[in-house]
Amino acid sequence: MPTVELLRDALSTVIDPEIRRPITEIGMVRSVDLDGATAVIGIDLTTSGCPMKERITDDVKGAAGKVAGVADVRIELGVMSEEQRLELRSKLRGGKPEPVIQFTQPGNMTRIYAIASGKGGVGKSTVTANLAAAMAQDGLKVGVLDADIFGFSIPGMLGVKGQPTRLDDMLLPPIAHEVKAVSIGMFVPEGQPVVWRGPMLHRAIEQFLADVYWGDLDVLLLDLPPGTGDIAISVAQLLPHAELVVVTTPQSAAAGVAERAGSIATQTSQNVVGVIENMAWLEQADGSRLHVFGEGGGQIVADRLSKTLGTTVPMLGQVPLDIVAREAGDAGTPVVVSDPQSPAAQAMREMARTLSGRQRGLAGRSLGVTPVSR
Repeated sequence: MPTVELLRDALSTVIDPEIRRPITEIGMVRSVDLDGATAVIGIDLTTSGCPMKERITDDVKGAAGKVAGVADVRIELGVMSEEQRLELRSKLRGGKPEPVIQFTQPGNMTRIYAIASGKGGVGKSTVTANLAAAMAQDGLKVGVLDADIFGFSIPGMLGVKGQPTRLDDMLLPPIAHEVKAVSIGMFVPEGQPVVWRGPMLHRAIEQFLADVYWGDLDVLLLDLPPGTGDIAISVAQLLPHAELVVVTTPQSAAAGVAERAGSIATQTSQNVVGVIENMAWLEQADGSRLHVFGEGGGQIVADRLSKTLGTTVPMLGQVPLDIVAREAGDAGTPVVVSDPQSPAAQAMREMARTLSGRQRGLAGRSLGVTPVSR
């Protein structure tokens, strides 16, 4: 015969699709009872309009139905009380009742890469979306913050629909291709511009970092706007351990501007981990390469930044012009997912593995050791 203990064990395997933790751990299981061979399970959703209600219901029925002796499963849905939601938010914040930027807390080991460019149109957002999807395919827990407030494009490139779920003052980010993503574009009506000045931009980035439940991420990518304006400065202030990846095209004009975007590290004390050259060439039918935008821009940026910063800034790789990559981005599916064998996908997957495999610095981090006197 089934028991309540066996049912609870089965329910511990059900993972909330937004929070990504067992529903038994986050207080969603209100009650577990048996009426003969029928399992009667009370589930409290985080919000009354929970977009994942059907999926959670199906997953609970599936898990409980696998318990030997259970002939039927009845779900009694409810909604968390204000006290339950407060307790849940505190638990998700690591016991802290108020929002904090988790990435600056002692012991946090998330790698943070800010994808920067000197000018627009070099494919920075395409690179960001594909790096994120490639890392997620390799099993990493990845988040993307679309920091390009005026020119947001991450929702479209990742195929994210709708807004984050609100848990009072906490936001649960949508997940696409196993990547958590947040963008101001999720809150702005289509076609409406964002007309903000410096302080509002800073506050927006701060809220995206503190009010969003990112969970335990391996990597956080930030898609920065072009140039060295307010947002680049705010990111340096809010995330002092963020490292820069500079994206350019081979064109000399683009390379010169990209160098300035990387040189901001001299004033913000950030580390530039490398340069990505996008639109490097167009492969012809006969196998030859047509260098539409010239050659060598990426290496020029890497060499000049190395000299300016006094440290080696490597070329992380070159991404060829690829119609498949453009079509994939327009369709909301990164090319590393839709066509992993394409030249652009292979180049970006290799760069993603280079970035995810880098050693994490220990500066400013707790080592968990206590000095002793002899």
